[in-house]
Amino acid sequence: MFPIRNTVPTRYPPVITWVLIATNCIAFLFEISLSPYELEQLLYQFALVPARYSEILASDEINPVIDDVLPLFTMMFLHGGWLHLILNMWTLWLFGPTIEDRLGHSRYLAFYLTCGVVASVAHIFFNPVSIVPALGASGAIAGVLGSYMRLFPLARVVVVVPILFIPLFFEVYAFFYVGFWFLMQVLQGMLDLAVTPTRADVAWWAHIGGFVAGFALVPLIVQSERRYRAYYRDEGVLGFDPEGRM
Repeated sequence: MFPIRNTVPTRYPPVITWVLIATNCIAFLFEISLSPYELEQLLYQFALVPARYSEILASDEINPVIDDVLPLFTMMFLHGGWLHLILNMWTLWLFGPTIEDRLGHSRYLAFYLTCGVVASVAHIFFNPVSIVPALGASGAIAGVLGSYMRLFPLARVVVVVPILFIPLFFEVYAFFYVGFWFLMQVLQGMLDLAVTPTRADVAWWAHIGGFVAGFALVPLIVQSERRYRAYYRDEGVLGFDPEGRM
């Protein structure tokens, strides 16, 4: 299933989502402008290398400096290829505006970064000796998906399912689409631990950590109905679609 439309209407322009997408794209364009050696140095400095933190925790004196903390944030603005970037930004573009609309711009930015950091910590915890740099916005975006499922479990997501090269379009409930995605992350994460406990090519546990953070945190910071408006879990009330048509 590939999502192509989020049917929940929004009221305000998603300024922070636009900024996040632009920042990720600019960072990626900078990445591909580098030589292979320069790119390797960039990734080992600003992407997330779990073994680095295991060494810090194993030392007698834990005294983290800015170079140790920075990758927890910067890793979520780096990507490993065009497809990696496009899939992440597409998902953020579909679901980010809805959550930004409900949280407000400043809260949404803090929420997004927090989910990204929790995702980084989860990846370190489950892959403590990995020397493979982890990078990508998917952990933070997983937090957006978790919050979307929490706030609008009965919202409809339009997805396309290609069967024998024929695209079929369906409307599914958010709890089904996002829940299925989360279940796949858990299964893949468990399989990864069982098969390759010292190496993680995909940061499954970062996705899981970000999702759980988003699902748990969003009720605490969502705007009250007095500041926004009353809204429903599906937003499909009174027989109107998001454009106001019957």
